[in-house]
Order: sequence, then structure tokens, then C-alpha cells
Amino acid sequence: MKDKIFTLKISANQQVHRSIEITGDSSLYKLAEVILESIDFEMDHAFGFYNNYKNIYKSTEIYELFKDMPDGEPCPGAKGVKKQMVCNTFEPKKKMAFLFDYGDDWIFLMECKNVTDPLPKTKYPRVIEKVGIAPEQYPDYDDEEE
Repeated sequence: MKDKIFTLKISANQQVHRSIEITGDSSLYKLAEVILESIDFEMDHAFGFYNNYKNIYKSTEIYELFKDMPDGEPCPGAKGVKKQMVCNTFEPKKKMAFLFDYGDDWIFLMECKNVTDPLPKTKYPRVIEKVGIAPEQYPDYDDEEE
């Protein structure tokens, strides 16, 4: 499955989602880069992937950047994201949560829509669909009056 293309739908909410295609031999770290780029977020915080998308704290399958950091403190049982490949993590219809920035808790629902052969002369990864306006990573809040 390393040579296959995985189509993943990433949803911020019911009105905002992105669909991306990525090679099976890509790392979850690379997948995070593509997700964040597709929604115009800077990759400036830690992140993780969790198989319990309704309650990440009850996940039994966990991949976190913390595991790859020398001074990181990953959840018990977590695996890293830099060596974990997309093909060993996803299969059609599988859903996971992508949590970015443990302070702001940006949680995106991910679903593997299908796995196909690569198209000739096509560069991957690529965004194949953008629906809705992505949320602002750092919105400007007006100062509240004291």
C-alpha cells in the first residue's frame, strides 16, 4: 500500500473541509504539514492523531509529535509521527481526529475516503477540494472594555 494514493477528507466543521491526496509512504508528519497548509495554518505547535474522534482522551491508537521530541511528554502508548506512514495508519472509511495546538485545541475530523493507484504525471501530495473558508489560526480579538 506504500505506492497507493490515500484520499483523506479533513473537516473543521460541517461547512469547512478539505480533501487531499497523499502517498501511502508519506509520514504522518508530512500529512500534518499538508493539512495545515490546506487551511493556511502555520505549523508552529505540536499535534497528534487519535482514533477516537468523539473523545480523543479515550483513544487506543495515538500518534503524537511529542513522542518524536527529546523532551516531549506523549500520552501513554503513543507512537511518533515522523516514521509512522499513512499506509499503516489509514484504510477506507477509517476516521481519526487530528489535534493541532494543545493550547487552542484545533480538532479536525479526518476520514479516509479511498485508496487508489497514482495518476500518471501527477505530483503528490495535493489538495483536490476546498469547501468553505478556513478558520483563522490567530483571530484578532477586539480588546474588551474594562
